[in-house]
Amino acid sequence: EVQLVESGGGLVQTGGSLRLSCAASGLTLYDYAIGWFRQAPGKKREGVSCISSSDGSTFYADSVKGRFTISSDNAKNMVYLQMNNLKPDDTAVYVCGASPYRPHRDSWYRDWEYTEWGQGIQVTVSS
Repeated sequence: EVQLVESGGGLVQTGGSLRLSCAASGLTLYDYAIGWFRQAPGKKREGVSCISSSDGSTFYADSVKGRFTISSDNAKNMVYLQMNNLKPDDTAVYVCGASPYRPHRDSWYRDWEYTEWGQGIQVTVSS
């Protein structure tokens, strides 16, 4: 059984940092791309970042480039999202997903390509 479990969310002030973790079990990171998505109240879910452990490629939404960094520890089956210089607009429920498809710059953010999802975790950035 595939499971994705997020941790590391919470409340932080503007300009602060958080590191989200996605613990994967029942799958091998080399076989899946792991993406981070977020959904704020009243808004659609949007792709934040994605990593492909098979080739090391990473992708970011324009809104987080230069502030967020995605990484993976294949030995631990973990994916991390380091979030720096957080802004109130980053407030959302963040969820990690696993996709069996190789991500590309024009497809990594398509949530319908992700077949497994975690339960999500709240990130709140206060102004």
